[in-house]
Amino acid sequence: MTKGIIIIPTYNEIENIERLIRNVFSQKHKFDILVVDDNSPDGTADRVRTLQAEYHDNLFLEERRGKLGLGTAYIHGFKWALKKNYDYVFEMDADFSHNPNDLIRLYNACKRGGYDVAIGSRYATGVNVINWPMSRVLLSWGASRYVRLITRMNIQDTTAGFVCYNRKVLEKINLDRIHFVGYAFQIEMKFKAHLLGFKITEVPVIFTDRTQGTSKMSGGIISEAVFGVIIMKIKSLFKKDKL
Repeated sequence: MTKGIIIIPTYNEIENIERLIRNVFSQKHKFDILVVDDNSPDGTADRVRTLQAEYHDNLFLEERRGKLGLGTAYIHGFKWALKKNYDYVFEMDADFSHNPNDLIRLYNACKRGGYDVAIGSRYATGVNVINWPMSRVLLSWGASRYVRLITRMNIQDTTAGFVCYNRKVLEKINLDRIHFVGYAFQIEMKFKAHLLGFKITEVPVIFTDRTQGTSKMSGGIISEAVFGVIIMKIKSLFKKDKL
């Protein structure tokens, strides 16, 4: 069977992590899970360790020394997955905003559809978001429009964090040169895959805001995305050989 792994970064996700892990492992297609925990004080890592006794062949845990950011957590997970020879590597939030039932759709888009990157898209067929206030919807949708304007990527949901990568994409991108840590990380990964000529598709999904735990959104993350995109675009004009 083709090997696929779901990378789930966590910080204080004790309310969600066990239910999410069990839900992913209940899917018909079997994926492994790697939790990358940033030293959660609420015991998230301890809960994962307890579950490893039950899912010892398929559930893995990497613990980091502190809250180092979403982007660096995914980079850590990508490198781990490449060393373990996984064919498909997924990004997925821990808070159930991404529906585990959609994992197989992203996988099939890459495995059967021949795409290199499959994005679980909130905006491919309109606005498919539940439980967000209108201000948050407009901010997210507007950010994607802004990114499309600057980067010229034909992607409706440029900040999406529900993604399946073929391993060859992660092998080709210089992961040590990914600079951003928040929403801009998601943009940067898509932009570099785009510049390298990989085939990218969007799979429509319904995004449901968390009902348990606390959002990690901050003004600094938004600022990084707004100003980082311009810097990223300018650098791409001169440093394509260092992607």
